[in-house]
Amino acid sequence: MHDTTLLLVGHGSRQPAGNAEIERFAALWRERHPDWRIDVCFIEYADVLLDAGLDRAAQSSNGSGSIRRVIVIPFILNAAGHVKMEMPAAIAAARARHPDVRFDCLRHLGMGPEVLAILEDQRTTLLHSLDMPDPRSTGVILLGRGSSDAGANGELAKMARWIFEAADHDLVDIAFTGVAWPRLETVVQRQVRLGMTQILVIPVYLFTGVLIERIAAQLARLRRQYPQIAFAASEHFGFDPRIAALLDARLAAHLAADLEHGDAASGLLECDGCKYRQAAEEDHLHDHSHTGAHAQGAGHAAHGHADMHAETHANAHADHQHAGHAHHHHPHTSTPHRHV
Repeated sequence: MHDTTLLLVGHGSRQPAGNAEIERFAALWRERHPDWRIDVCFIEYADVLLDAGLDRAAQSSNGSGSIRRVIVIPFILNAAGHVKMEMPAAIAAARARHPDVRFDCLRHLGMGPEVLAILEDQRTTLLHSLDMPDPRSTGVILLGRGSSDAGANGELAKMARWIFEAADHDLVDIAFTGVAWPRLETVVQRQVRLGMTQILVIPVYLFTGVLIERIAAQLARLRRQYPQIAFAASEHFGFDPRIAALLDARLAAHLAADLEHGDAASGLLECDGCKYRQAAEEDHLHDHSHTGAHAQGAGHAAHGHADMHAETHANAHADHQHAGHAHHHHPHTSTPHRHV
């Protein structure tokens, strides 16, 4: 892969420590694969953003010859506007700027069995930290970033459903740090009202940042507000070895498909080139404060169609991947409860 650059694309954080952790992950990944060229850029809140990162990735590599291919790796758990809209547009522009370089793009990390295994280990560790209480009186809250994209929020609900079916907790809920609802305080209030005496909070985050700091402050306040409840919370999990292994497997599958099918397996994003995504992109208004609005009317309808179209691709891919899994689960947008 001397003629190839792997470009890790992180979301970016207002907290410099968050971006530094992604850079550190890249350094550790380089140690696993010293022959690979691995670059890093961010979608926002960083010095090297997506356009500059793509240009840098397409440049010559350490005297070993010209770069002929860039493989973009969205280092993001859920696909929302950044992955569905901005990234395909940036890659299309980079292809025009660098016509001699092939740009591929892997699928974002997603919420699959690999991430589920990490969350399950965190849940078990938290139970041990509370001396193994009765799971029926111990609530679980998966806490995500939150998005205006329903499909992205639905991925967190899917994880909650899988944990619910695999464990004995009466309550496995989801909450969001921003943009989407419900928020952590609301879900804690509900679980306390329904009789939970312990609550496990599992942030579904790869790396630290402003929102991780916000979660810590919220938990400190909740512990004061509910002194009778035993809270336990896990950390972000981007440095778990299974994340690097997931990237290795994703890349190996892409390269194997490339060998088998050639340019037909160019690794485009979900809906890259899709007419619905392109129509939505023309009317898409994205506010980087994550509180902005989207285009209304026909533009909003096209955006919704693009999201649904991309979600269909993602679900079909996941069903194909896990068809032989011992426990077949279906994603739900809400979590049923055993509590009566």
